[in-house]
Amino acid sequence: MRIDPEHVAEGEVVLIAGPTASGKTQLALDLAEGFQARGRTAMVVNADAMQVYRDLLVLTARPRPSEMRNLEHRLFGHVDAAERYSVGRWLAEVQGLLAEAREDGAAAIFVGGTGLYLKALTEGLSPIPDIVPEIRDEVRARAEREGRDAMLRWLEALDPQAARAVKPGDTQRAVRAVEVKLSTGRSIMDWQSEPREPALVSEAQRFILLPQRETVYRAIDQRFGAMIDEGALEEVEALMARELATDLPAMKAIGVRPLSAYLRGEIALADAIERGKAESRRYAKRQLTWLRHQCGAGWCELHT
Repeated sequence: MRIDPEHVAEGEVVLIAGPTASGKTQLALDLAEGFQARGRTAMVVNADAMQVYRDLLVLTARPRPSEMRNLEHRLFGHVDAAERYSVGRWLAEVQGLLAEAREDGAAAIFVGGTGLYLKALTEGLSPIPDIVPEIRDEVRARAEREGRDAMLRWLEALDPQAARAVKPGDTQRAVRAVEVKLSTGRSIMDWQSEPREPALVSEAQRFILLPQRETVYRAIDQRFGAMIDEGALEEVEALMARELATDLPAMKAIGVRPLSAYLRGEIALADAIERGKAESRRYAKRQLTWLRHQCGAGWCELHT
């Protein structure tokens, strides 16, 4: 499967979305290489929230230098694991890249599976102010300590409207809604109804990979097993040695927790690998569901 670069105008933006292990990075690289072969320029821009972390080369399947084919890559592995990277910061960095691409007449090829990034890029971002750091730390520490049911009960008491919109078990959304209510005094639902900041990309060629779920699951199982041979354990061991806060985004990357449990001697390696595979499969299922429901008109579906 490939996208013909002749069908992409000079300086155009291309979006390639898909679940983990679907082959979207390969598709983006093939397209960029096709541009290069025709004497045109292109940059491959990361739209994956975990591939921004330099500490997570293996576990996020970030393209290695040897796999980049001498093509220009942006926003891959440029953030330290100790930082709390956000979609707002990503958009700010993307704005500069798009200006650069337009000036050079280069195509900007965005590739990733983080739905919030793609939605913010094409539809704009709700104008929710930054969360007060002390509130954020308090809420996330409590979530870690008390678990998802306690967070949902807390949200129900603070903001019943937002609580009704959170699906059972979606701790991340519950935590976010609590943080917003405590920090701003307003419901996250009110903020989301406000006019959004302007989208950075209104016109773009949009492609979405929608492989069969079983195909993705097989690819995930094969890839996660290979990650162990490629240094995933050493990567997690290095993270553990830094003693970073467990609620940091990088520490929640798929595979970090089960492999950490193995390295602490709590479970067998085979169990850690199976848990990592299961985490990846659940994530891919959520991605496929989101992509099918959120990416509508204007997206070209590629079924594999």
